[in-house]
Amino acid sequence: MEARSAAIQRGEAAECVWLLEHPPLYTAGVSARAEDLLVPRFPVFKSGRGGQWTYHGPGQRIAYLMLDLRRPHGAVPARDVHAFVEALETWIIRTLARFGVQGERREGRVGVWVAVPGRGECKIAALGVRLSRFVSSHGIAINRDPDLSHFGGIVPCGLTQYGVTSLADLGLAVSAEALDEALRETFAEVFGASSPPITEGRPG
Repeated sequence: MEARSAAIQRGEAAECVWLLEHPPLYTAGVSARAEDLLVPRFPVFKSGRGGQWTYHGPGQRIAYLMLDLRRPHGAVPARDVHAFVEALETWIIRTLARFGVQGERREGRVGVWVAVPGRGECKIAALGVRLSRFVSSHGIAINRDPDLSHFGGIVPCGLTQYGVTSLADLGLAVSAEALDEALRETFAEVFGASSPPITEGRPG
């Protein structure tokens, strides 16, 4: 990912989006606090992305975006980082809507949230990006059907008062193929008709 982003900066490679799934692991963003790693049940990796602690694992769809934000992408103006983050959230919200799930933003909380009966607001998708000379890397994670107990080893995103959920936790049996199809369709809606291709990436 880093090599591809650097090549895009130099004009030697095309933009791309990778869809992939990681084995169980925890990653620390640049704002992660050591005390928020509660039980290191899985391998731990430091990451150059924004944000704090998160879990990745089977049943979670990861999308890594390597885009040259020196130019516009759909409704995202050139060099507008705030608009880019909002567009990522819009992408997630529109994707979830394909399955009848109402994802929402919350002021001061990055990511996408849903109301779960009896449990209040829970996070269903996270995002964390890195920009180097306005070329992006890292991206989003949508909980399709992961083992939600694996989030218990960390304080996800530094927030103790909210839980996590998934499409399966909401009672929806969504295949990886169906989620990928929805991601591809809604990506073009948000980032423009000339969006780069979305391909399978390598798990890591």
